[in-house]
Amino acid sequence: MSRAAPAAPAASLPAQFLRFAMVGATGTAVQYLVLWLGVERCGQDAATASGAGYVLGTLVNYALNYFLTFGSEQLHRRAASRYFTVLGLGWCLNTALVWLLVRELHWHYWSAQVLATGLGLLWNFAGSRWWAFRAGP
Repeated sequence: MSRAAPAAPAASLPAQFLRFAMVGATGTAVQYLVLWLGVERCGQDAATASGAGYVLGTLVNYALNYFLTFGSEQLHRRAASRYFTVLGLGWCLNTALVWLLVRELHWHYWSAQVLATGLGLLWNFAGSRWWAFRAGP
């Protein structure tokens, strides 16, 4: 099976993090839209709406990160399984944190989501760079 040609040159850590964050803004916009629609228009719990939005944003971001951020040469079955494992753990972090802050500590759901997004950004970047898209066999 052929490998995809890398689209992104090797980048320094800060440059790659900035690219990851910019790509992530796309997925975050999807997540925040689903969060807003879920809570304000559909009456969903904030953690449920946030979790659903996270899943949709993750799907949007995979291809962008594979090609643009990391220029991965990994086969998709390897890279995708690792990426979605990292992001699955990130989903748990995001959803649990939003639930805890909103339901137990009575934060406004937007404040909780912004904090969860920041922590998720760090987790997702580290897991993506050093495991999911890492060059190797």
